[in-house]
Amino acid sequence: MKVKRIPFDSATDFDAEIAKIVADAPGPVVVLFFGNELPETNESFCPDCVVADPLIRKAVLSHAQSATITLVEVPSGARDEWRSPDNRYRKHPQIQLARIPTLVQWTRDGPAGRLVEDECADEAKLAAFL
Repeated sequence: MKVKRIPFDSATDFDAEIAKIVADAPGPVVVLFFGNELPETNESFCPDCVVADPLIRKAVLSHAQSATITLVEVPSGARDEWRSPDNRYRKHPQIQLARIPTLVQWTRDGPAGRLVEDECADEAKLAAFL
């Protein structure tokens, strides 16, 4: 598994960055949108994200094609930034992020499928999704 990260500050460049990642990826690309980490805990402010994160990583690592999967981490902003209706990922025409965590299969044509919130912590759904 390769892990890439698109920082929240780079969200305006998301389209260019994800296009490059997909073009260079040796296999499937999955994008994880989550709440920013709190400096005092190094964990997301989002409790669902904290629960889902290790399960997502475990599912990707245990997948038959794990060596070719690229996991792209995309923090959706601090709590106030995330809650704003003007959040760049909420307003992005292809993403329209409504809840976190959200895991999206990304292809050359854009999003191809997604798991949202508690679905990201469901091991059976994660295995089927990947």
